Amino acid sequence: MPAAILPALREHLAAFVDDNPEALVFTTPSGRPIWRGNLNKVIGWSAAIGKLGVPGLHFHDLRHSGNTIAARTGASTRELMARMGHDSAQAAMIYQHATSEADRAIAQAVSDAVKAEHKKARKPAAGGSGKPGGRGKKRG
Repeated sequence: MPAAILPALREHLAAFVDDNPEALVFTTPSGRPIWRGNLNKVIGWSAAIGKLGVPGLHFHDLRHSGNTIAARTGASTRELMARMGHDSAQAAMIYQHATSEADRAIAQAVSDAVKAEHKKARKPAAGGSGKPGGRGKKRG
């Protein structure tokens, strides 16, 4: 769980959740479970997305956004599968969008690696002149 959300989660737990280890973390006002059919009504989804200025946003879009952010961290497909609860690589690949930002970062990393290899190849061996054959020019 990302550390950045722990304070908000702890605050919610302290204010709304029993100490019982079996207690539900999020419920309806009457304490019953939230399910797919009552989620939007219970949490006031339409009003919330209206205030944010993102009409048409679905609750599941939050999962997609979070998983896309996780994929941008460089996590492997197997790590993303475990995090998302997917048992197929194909399902996890949905979240690994190619972005121009990521493409630039990859290109820069490859460029840096090539430069480092070139620099190593040009570096003279100990005691040598740095030229093929290990000797300087003959004058004569």
